[in-house]
Amino acid sequence: MNSFVSALFFLQADAQGKGQPASPDQQKVAVIEKAGGRVAVIAQNDNRLEVDFHLQGASVGDAALASIAGLKDVVHLNLGKTSITDAGLAQIKGMTTLTRLHLEQTKITDKGLANLKGLTALEYLNLYGTEITDKGLDELAGLSNLKGLYLWQTKVTEEGVSKLKKALPKLDIVTGWEQKEKLKEKEEPKEKEEKK
Repeated sequence: MNSFVSALFFLQADAQGKGQPASPDQQKVAVIEKAGGRVAVIAQNDNRLEVDFHLQGASVGDAALASIAGLKDVVHLNLGKTSITDAGLAQIKGMTTLTRLHLEQTKITDKGLANLKGLTALEYLNLYGTEITDKGLDELAGLSNLKGLYLWQTKVTEEGVSKLKKALPKLDIVTGWEQKEKLKEKEEPKEKEEKK
């Protein structure tokens, strides 16, 4: 168990008295860590939690999210590069304390984004390399605290991005399209030189 989290739970258990059974949160942390996830407090003086599965890759699926559901004070959740699907996202529906959510390179589609509607504290969302389309962006329009959204290598269009930008004018959206343009500009002079 992570040293910060271990210390936190040790203090909680000590305060409850010796010989007490593990709290529901301690049990959930143990299940998360058994599944290959990492749980840590945000800072020494901040007991809010970060849960990270991204290093486990495809071996982490929807079943791993059952252990997260109901875990209190989770503000950062990293599910990037896992096998999480739309069905799994239903498990995080009630995690209203989330401020950062990584879903990049997962199997998430538009349907799964409906589960994010109640996550009103969400400030950062990474959907890079997913099957998200403009329809999925419509599901995000009510997330008024959202400040950063990554959409590179998704199926969204300029029209969908523009519509979301109107609904959330303070939102910074990174589509990656500007990177494609830079690459294209670099390749064009090379092609002209080769033709000469």
